[in-house]
Amino acid sequence: MTLKSDSIRSLSHIATMLELLGEDAFRVNANARAVRSLEAFPDELEPIADDQKQLTAIPGIGAKIAQKIIELHTSGRISEEDELARKVPQTLLEVLEVPGLGPKTVRLMWEQQQVESIDDLRRIIADGSILTLPRMGQKSVDKITAALAFMETSSERLPIGIAQPLAELLIEYLRQSPEIIKAEFAGSLRRGQETVGDIDILVATSNPAAVTKHFLAAPNLEEVLASGDTKSSARFAVPESAGGKRKTTARAIQIDLRIVEQDAWGAALLYFTGSKEHGVHLRTVARKQGFTLNEYGLFKDEPGEGPPQSRGIAPIAHATEAEIYAQLDQPAFPPEIREDMGEFDLTEAPRLIEVADIKAELHAHTRASDGRLSLHQLIEHAISRGFHTLAVTDHSRSSVQANGLSIERLQEQRQHIEDAREQFEGQITILHGCEVDILTDGSLDYDDETLHWLDLVVASPHVALTQDPKTATKRLLNAIEHPCVHILGHPTGRLINRREGLSPAINELVAAAVEHETALEINAHWQRLDLRDTHVRAAATGGARFAIDCDVHHAADFDNLRYGVATGRRGWLEPAQCVNALGHKDLHGWIKSKRV
Repeated sequence: MTLKSDSIRSLSHIATMLELLGEDAFRVNANARAVRSLEAFPDELEPIADDQKQLTAIPGIGAKIAQKIIELHTSGRISEEDELARKVPQTLLEVLEVPGLGPKTVRLMWEQQQVESIDDLRRIIADGSILTLPRMGQKSVDKITAALAFMETSSERLPIGIAQPLAELLIEYLRQSPEIIKAEFAGSLRRGQETVGDIDILVATSNPAAVTKHFLAAPNLEEVLASGDTKSSARFAVPESAGGKRKTTARAIQIDLRIVEQDAWGAALLYFTGSKEHGVHLRTVARKQGFTLNEYGLFKDEPGEGPPQSRGIAPIAHATEAEIYAQLDQPAFPPEIREDMGEFDLTEAPRLIEVADIKAELHAHTRASDGRLSLHQLIEHAISRGFHTLAVTDHSRSSVQANGLSIERLQEQRQHIEDAREQFEGQITILHGCEVDILTDGSLDYDDETLHWLDLVVASPHVALTQDPKTATKRLLNAIEHPCVHILGHPTGRLINRREGLSPAINELVAAAVEHETALEINAHWQRLDLRDTHVRAAATGGARFAIDCDVHHAADFDNLRYGVATGRRGWLEPAQCVNALGHKDLHGWIKSKRV
């Protein structure tokens, strides 16, 4: 673990315990905001851990928070966290994780019913004493019971590569109903987050009852959690085949159906897409201009009790998100950057990378190493995607588990590629490259003569992925600075929900990548997404080049491109900084420039 990850964990722990103790909201929010800021901060904290001035230069980190980080660095503990932990039973935090239970309700259970664990919660449900709590009726108890059952079958957040296809399948099913006018997923999934806790589906209809009935008859629905005119919730099974060969341990996910009127579609989509922080900021902007903004629309403030729509006040903007943003003199922010992380400082919406911009795949494997496609099959799939260039990059010799190529096998492969170039001439440019291992000491898996002979080199770490940040940084810098390396592949080697990977100093990697014109990869596989969004933003701001690659092993891996693009968009990446989005002449000009 690193100081940053330890700080995030401790500050989050502190915020949660303060909330359970009913402490001042300012203290809770200060710690929670610091957590969000550190999650967005791309670099590690060790180099600045003793410098309060540099720590407080991080947005959202005040002097008191900085002191906590310094204390954690020097002593390995935060005294405030230890003090709070003596007051709050740590098993109570598990109760707070039950969907639908907030800090106020859990605090009441703790104070009035001596609930300190999940077992205690089950006890007060079984003996009925839970019903003595304020505002706790049988329907609420039934929801808690269902949530407890749901937790037993859902042990992790679902990766985007599993959640999005499930959402799309459900939307396709819902659209079979003639009563549905519009349907789209919202929430963190629409914002392109790498994992989601649940899925929000928004539909517009004039017949809510018919749509609700249709939703509750959907395939893979395991259990109905709630059903109403405007919202229904159900638990859906995650198919065993979801995600291809890489499995998730999650077996179910909650999907919420939210029904809105067509006229309010834009306001509802804006509201339910989030993030919470973006919505709060936007509503503050609205209030300062004399408006009220909610999921029904943007309304002119008028005196009176209750929400404006309940008083017959007509909205001045509600049909589209763009209309609402324009009325508030704000750019139409793309969903992926709605995190209240600087977007409100923009005067116009950025032109972010799109799937249609990608014209080349520069990291792909064949059966020669661990791919499942023949060389010709790989080429045909790339042509069908409309790509002008494909780089064949099978593994190098040290990747024994991936059937890595010896120099002799690499040379034999060149003849196959030459034959393919002749066969597919005029349809696509085929590069003979390699995904070359970055060894533990930072050296590369082939000698310089072999590396120079290759058309393109993707250098990637595959082993020793628990190295300390300083060693990892030096190791990756060696690859970036090597004159034969074009792309630093999946730089941290992480696997989402499975492996943390390396924690290098991103600012040092970015500076070196800019100096040496080396591209940093956003590996588009949904379980990698490496670089991650916060790293992308730091590198994009620093002027680095990127390669968004599918790391193709199977034909379906080409479809992962959208997840890599979403990660790039979350990092505010524009097309000009992505080498895969370059035209043929410019891309090959950059590739050849590394051989001069």
